[in-house]
Amino acid sequence: MPAPDRSPLRLHRATAQVFVTDFARALVFYRDLLGFEIVFTHGDPPFYGEVRRGDARLNLRHVDESPFVADVREQEQLLSAYITTADAGALFREFQDAGADFQETLQVKPWGATEFVVRDSDVNLLLVGTPSALPS
Repeated sequence: MPAPDRSPLRLHRATAQVFVTDFARALVFYRDLLGFEIVFTHGDPPFYGEVRRGDARLNLRHVDESPFVADVREQEQLLSAYITTADAGALFREFQDAGADFQETLQVKPWGATEFVVRDSDVNLLLVGTPSALPS
């Protein structure tokens, strides 16, 4: 097992890049359905921006066509982001009450995590979960 990284070059956060074909629709989806705040948008008309909820941040990038071939996302469960939370069950119920579309409903996985997969307005798959032991 590798030693913990204590160097000043330690990485602090990675932000997922989510490709969307309708930027305005995506902003409404993330804000109104999933409860994210719009941090910024860029361009006229906007084609790039960031949304956040708590420490989770997603960069949204307009594309004219999805970079995914046909239904490969569903078949291969190609995730656009993994978002951790302290209570996946409560968040699942919140999203369910808001009318979210799920690729996979809430379940405890063999590795101990409680997870679900929600589809965004462009069918991007977002895995949301509570790991068996949250990192500090």
